[in-house]
Amino acid sequence: MNDMIKIVLAFFVALGIAFASTPLAKLTAEKIGAIDVPRDARRMHKTPIPRLGGIAIYFGFVASFLFFGVLTPEMLGILAGSVIIVILGILDDRKPIKASVKFLVQLVAATVVALSGVKIEVFTNPLLFSSQEYLILGSLSIPVTVLWIAAVTNAVNLIDGLDGLAAGVASISSVCLLVIALMFSETNIAVFTACIAGACIGFLPYNLNPAKIFMGDSGALFLGFVLACISIEGVFKAYAVISFAVPLLVLALPIFDTTIAILRRIKNKKPIMQPDRGHLHHRLIDMGFNQKQAVLILYLIAGLLGLSAIVLTRFGMLMALGLLLIAVAVIIITVIIRKCKGK
Repeated sequence: MNDMIKIVLAFFVALGIAFASTPLAKLTAEKIGAIDVPRDARRMHKTPIPRLGGIAIYFGFVASFLFFGVLTPEMLGILAGSVIIVILGILDDRKPIKASVKFLVQLVAATVVALSGVKIEVFTNPLLFSSQEYLILGSLSIPVTVLWIAAVTNAVNLIDGLDGLAAGVASISSVCLLVIALMFSETNIAVFTACIAGACIGFLPYNLNPAKIFMGDSGALFLGFVLACISIEGVFKAYAVISFAVPLLVLALPIFDTTIAILRRIKNKKPIMQPDRGHLHHRLIDMGFNQKQAVLILYLIAGLLGLSAIVLTRFGMLMALGLLLIAVAVIIITVIIRKCKGK
């Protein structure tokens, strides 16, 4: 089968399965009591809404990849780790689990992946004026990999605060990784990311505002986990020149939001795992944007950041910086326009 046809079919099969199984996930959530009841100001919805949409995303992804993908030891490691994460998410969607316990399980799942061969072994030195172009991690490879996977897993989970936000951002990120994988003829990585994108887009019709179902932790943790894993596999592991910058750009939105959240909680002397109402999507809502507008703005930012990663890979640093400046300009202009309208 032609590689491009395989990738396209993988996308649409994942999309179709996720779309068809979401109503079943909704019924399951209602039956077992996995319902998100709005109890505080962080919640944007006013009525109880079922969770567990993540299992539809997971089924769409797994079924399609098992059919179209190649099960290398690394991919088996990612799939094994994802099973642990999805089970954790399902249990948490039904009855909240302590943050410390969830983080410990994430570390275990990430370790399974790292031991399978998916590791950050070398990346470009972020110190621009250093004589050492690359940093070789050596014995630090596995712990750095585990921390990266756990960090991105939680980062994607934390942006799951508006209808359609996490699924849309994950779709954009996976499509960007898909394009980069195609540029380097990494067919199996392309199939993998096509399955992620297809499953997310198949779920979105039920999740866009007003949402009929949430993906819950079963979806947000799963998407963060697989995006973190695939961002350091294949082309991103083989080409040191892009291994540091590209995953950071593709996943910059959730990483930035999480970093700011941690710093904010440290400044306010709050536990870093304690939820609050200070995320980017909350700030956009507080500025006067409605949910659909806030989500579209964050989609645009994620898209520009992902496009910057593609441009960096293909055309180099200067072009990528140009696009990043455009992204910053878009944010500033949007804020100014909104504030002027509010006066």
